[in-house]
Amino acid sequence: MGLAQAWSVALCGVDGLAVEIEADVGVGQPRTHLLGLPDASLHESKERVKAAVRNSEEEWPKQRIVLGLSPANLPKGGSSYDLAIACATLAAAGSVPSERLATTVLLGELALDGRVRPIRGVLPALLAARRAGLKSAIVPVDALPEAALVDGIELHGAATLSETLAWLRGEDVSLQPPPASADPPLPEVPDLADVVGQPEARWALEVAAAGAHHLLLAGPPGTGKTMLAERLPGLLPPLTREESLAVTAVHSVAGVLSADYPLVASPPFVNVHHTTSIAALIGGGAGMAKPGAASRAHKGVLFLDEACEFGQKTIDTLRTALEEGEVRIARRDGIARYPARFQLILATNPCPCAPPKEVDCICTATVRRRYQARLSGPLLDRVDLRVRMRATTAMSNADATPPEPTAVVRERVLKARSRAATRWSSHGHTWPANALVPGPALRREFALPKPTTALLDRALAVGALTGRGADRCLRVAWTLADLAEADRPTPDHVAAALQFRERRAP
Repeated sequence: MGLAQAWSVALCGVDGLAVEIEADVGVGQPRTHLLGLPDASLHESKERVKAAVRNSEEEWPKQRIVLGLSPANLPKGGSSYDLAIACATLAAAGSVPSERLATTVLLGELALDGRVRPIRGVLPALLAARRAGLKSAIVPVDALPEAALVDGIELHGAATLSETLAWLRGEDVSLQPPPASADPPLPEVPDLADVVGQPEARWALEVAAAGAHHLLLAGPPGTGKTMLAERLPGLLPPLTREESLAVTAVHSVAGVLSADYPLVASPPFVNVHHTTSIAALIGGGAGMAKPGAASRAHKGVLFLDEACEFGQKTIDTLRTALEEGEVRIARRDGIARYPARFQLILATNPCPCAPPKEVDCICTATVRRRYQARLSGPLLDRVDLRVRMRATTAMSNADATPPEPTAVVRERVLKARSRAATRWSSHGHTWPANALVPGPALRREFALPKPTTALLDRALAVGALTGRGADRCLRVAWTLADLAEADRPTPDHVAAALQFRERRAP
């Protein structure tokens, strides 16, 4: 009979909270009670852990066992508590010492034969454990490359429950150390030189990359809309260490990390099919909501091809994320918050029949309006750049100037981003891109002279532009000035920014 404690972590979105697992083995009918708002999968762990202990040649206590997961008012779910439950129970029964359990977090699912299986969310769980002051961690061997991304905590990889128990007993057992950190290889990025023609769309893509602006590409099929969208990540700057860890944490919870190189070091590109559900797009699911495509694209690009084929309710769910850079999903077990600061790229045909030449369209005006109306006004108001692409008329460009490759355009983009970051930081701000500058700051602290914004004032006066649209025009104007290496936007830059919004796309 005795009492022992072990530590694990509960995840709520990408935020973790250290959970103390208390085990009490006492007099009573042999039965295991699990307290602390466990879900169905956690309730199943009682039998799973019992079988794993027995098959590891350990004796499961034949007394009444009470397992309390604290804080008790926090809903808990998943199989990541298995290893901690097994160790706390055996420590309470006196089978293993409890000294090392006081400062160690235990993460892992147990197979019936005692193997420690990998789980999702190891990176955010270890970050939470470090914040809670825990000094060491035991994780599944397969999760060691991901766990090694967290500094300041002693890591051990366990393949079986027996190895973990031997380590707790102080035996000379070789729990695996974390591997040496290695930078992930640079992903192969398609080159912008592959795109035939479309100078206007190429320029819009460069502006979008330089200022982190959202972009709509509209035109007949085969004009290069998808090719341009796929080449945007190659123009973006690499992620900082802090950004990489934030993106990797989301991908860890979603279960899409690479086993060999778990760190996401380059901006992600997420291509969403038009049949995607709301839950798959912004996140959802029973219990605690899981991250969707919008959060997996955090600090990268979210590409919606055939945007007018999406259900209007589905695509409109992105509106809040576009403004706030975060997805909040309320479910029975709590509110999950996932970061979602992405660049949105929309691509669409002008009508359902989508002929190579628009003069051959057989759709009625009503059909075209209904098709285009699936992109609602409030959503389009959040898209900074709109480009109408034309059909390709010649495949050979031997006599034309060769298109610029990604490396040349990327150099201009990085210079423009550097100018913007330097400007904002000189005034005490940390905005990494022009698209993230708040509207009030543009109108007050960085207000432009009235002659420069005369066109915007006129568009607001006649109702051709909303207040949000005017702010977005100002942001694009600052980006155009940065690309031109000008200190401030000129009337021409404002006119060009307004023209990007006035184009009737699709």
